[in-house]
Amino acid sequence: MEHIEAIKEFGGWLNRYRHDSATCHCSMTFSVYLPPQAQTEKVPAIYWLSGLTCTDDNFRVKAGAQRYAAELGLALVIPDTSPRGLDVPDVPERYDLGQGAGFYINATQAPWSQHYQMYDYITRELPALVEAELPLIPGRRSISGHSMGGHGALICALKEPGVYRSVSAFAPICHPMACGWGQGCFKAYLGHDREIWAAYDAARLIEAGAAATPLLIDQGTADEFLAGQLHPMSLERVCTARDFPLTLRWQEGYDHSYHFIATFIGEHLTWHAKALREA
Repeated sequence: MEHIEAIKEFGGWLNRYRHDSATCHCSMTFSVYLPPQAQTEKVPAIYWLSGLTCTDDNFRVKAGAQRYAAELGLALVIPDTSPRGLDVPDVPERYDLGQGAGFYINATQAPWSQHYQMYDYITRELPALVEAELPLIPGRRSISGHSMGGHGALICALKEPGVYRSVSAFAPICHPMACGWGQGCFKAYLGHDREIWAAYDAARLIEAGAAATPLLIDQGTADEFLAGQLHPMSLERVCTARDFPLTLRWQEGYDHSYHFIATFIGEHLTWHAKALREA
C-alpha cells in the first residue's frame, strides 16, 4: 500500500494510496480521510461509492464531506469505480461501460472477468487492507454512494447482512435490470441470463427476501436521469410489499449533480455516525 498523497483538512488528513490488487489484477487507487480523532484512537469508517465516469477524486473534492467527518469522528474510504490501466479492457467511446463503469459487480464474461471484480474488491479486499494498515475500528463500517455507486451501496448492504451498520444513497440506480445503464453493463459483464443479473439488482434482492436493512435514500425531483435510469418507485413498491424499512426523501428541485450531494451529505453522515456508535 503506497502512500502517494497527504493533504491536511479540518484537523485531519486526506490521504491517497495505490496498491496492487489481487482481486482486480491491476494497480488500484483509493483515498481515505482520517479525522483528527484518528491521531489518538481508532475510528469507524464510511465507504463511499461513486458513480459512472468518476474516480475517487470526485467525492473528495466536490461533496464537502470532510468537514462533517471531522466533526463526527468518521473516516471516509473512497475507492475508484473500476479497475484501470493499459491492460484493463475498456470501451473508450462509451462512458457507461468499461473503465469508470465497474458497476460494483463480479464480471463472469471475457474479456471483463479477469479485472472487473469490483464487488469482491469493495466488500473484501479493500476493507481488509485499510483495517489492517490504518487506525480504523475493524468491522465497524457503513456504506453510501451516488448513482451507480448508490446501486453499489445498496447491493453490498443487502448481500452482506450485518457487515455494514447502515446504508444510504443519493439518486441510486435502484432497478438496474430495467434501465439502459444496467442492462448494457450486465449483458457485457454477466452474459445474457437475467436471473444472474438479479443477484446485483437492489429491487430484485429485496423482492427475493433480503434481510431487512434500513435504507435512507435522497432523490432529487429535477434529476435528469430519474425517469429513464434510476427507478426509485420500483424499489419503493417492493419495499412496501415486503414492509421493508425504506426512507425515500424526495428533494424538490434538486438534480443529479454534486450540488445535490453537498446539500445533504451532512445529514447522511450524521445518520451513519449514530448507527456506527451503537454497540
